[in-house]
Amino acid sequence: MSCHFAGRRVFGAALALAVFGLPLQSGTLRLWTTEDQPDRLERQQALADQYSAISGTSVEVIPISEKDMGHRATAADAVGELPDVIYHPLQYALPWAEAGILDTEAANEIIADLDAYTFAQGVISMISFRGQAVSVPVDGWTQMIFYRKDLFEQHGLAPPHSFADVQAALDRLHNPPDMYGFVAATKVDESYMGQVLEYVFLANGVSPVDVNGLRELDAAKTSEVLKFYKAIAKASPPGELYWKQSREQYFAGRAAMIIWSPFLLDELAGLRDSAPPKINDDPTSLALAEKTGIVTNFSGPSNPRGAAWADVRYLGITKDANTDAAKEFVKFAMGAGYTQTLAIAPEGKFPVRRGTVEDPTAFTEAWAKLPVGVDRKAALGDLYEQSMIDEITGGLNVAKRWGVREGQLSLASKITNSQIINRVVRQFIDDEISVEAAIEALNAGLSKIE
Repeated sequence: MSCHFAGRRVFGAALALAVFGLPLQSGTLRLWTTEDQPDRLERQQALADQYSAISGTSVEVIPISEKDMGHRATAADAVGELPDVIYHPLQYALPWAEAGILDTEAANEIIADLDAYTFAQGVISMISFRGQAVSVPVDGWTQMIFYRKDLFEQHGLAPPHSFADVQAALDRLHNPPDMYGFVAATKVDESYMGQVLEYVFLANGVSPVDVNGLRELDAAKTSEVLKFYKAIAKASPPGELYWKQSREQYFAGRAAMIIWSPFLLDELAGLRDSAPPKINDDPTSLALAEKTGIVTNFSGPSNPRGAAWADVRYLGITKDANTDAAKEFVKFAMGAGYTQTLAIAPEGKFPVRRGTVEDPTAFTEAWAKLPVGVDRKAALGDLYEQSMIDEITGGLNVAKRWGVREGQLSLASKITNSQIINRVVRQFIDDEISVEAAIEALNAGLSKIE
């Protein structure tokens, strides 16, 4: 299924050139996008129409399911029918660069034209290949520790920026069944557990891959991770826990800390009827949002600089593209049209470009004013303090994922999808094996992945 947006030429073309710096062109660009939900497609249509009006180039927006994106790109490459631009997730960036699908030179020219220093540096370093960024970063989000700021302040606790901070909070706040210190992911077959575990491993500087492929886990650092995860699991409710129970317990006021994505932010503020906060009798209340703080950059004892687990999306120009026209469209989407780009889904599209050289915070300020929510709408900047907005966007500066910098993202994805780490960690937190046996089992299981 595709939507074609005919270009509408603006009669004041000279004014458009002066204001937006775009050369007037004609023709059609094809854009593949994984944002295939109807409301998001509608917003992309509006962005495409705006670009068409000022440039004379129409944009055909073609929705592609994320699970189909890989083989669709490979098939199109084989017959020379790649689209001009692809909005794609992180996992395709380096493999497509290696396969020659992406025009990395074009991406670097765009970033240079926009000024690389206006971007969060973490999102550029994540997709560097042979010294070049392979695609243009567009948006992203990071895992977060949501915590009861009011309780932390009441007990004189530091925000949970580190393993030690979390442990100190568990010692003071864990009081079941009225209050659980944490709601840790323990359901082995849920991808949520794998994401949370990767976040915690990254926080302590532990990775199962290096530039040569698989590597044995550092025993001392991994021991610290396992003992920490066991501590938060022991301070969690009983049962098989994943994102659903994390949200339910926190929204009911029975959890001091959880790890979740930013898609909780609108629900936390009572803007979604299907997931209302239940901390009081008013499901539309801001009470829980006002009592909540967040942490993105999280650290362990062996990695005091910490890390943030991030999901980042990119605009890639392909080798089959009308390169000049595609570059102008991407620069528009990341420049004059960037606020509209973020507005496609602002609760999960943090600005990776903070602003311009002239106005370094223009886009973060505009993003904070975009409405979020389902049944009711409000701007994140009206719901949360500026310090929290800064923490939300700041995580992308230290964004990390296993295997990205090492060029082993595909292997790292196989590790996560195998759920080996989930299973062994669950055995350890259930007291079935010792920490030494757990590390041995992890290394043995990982060694079988190809």
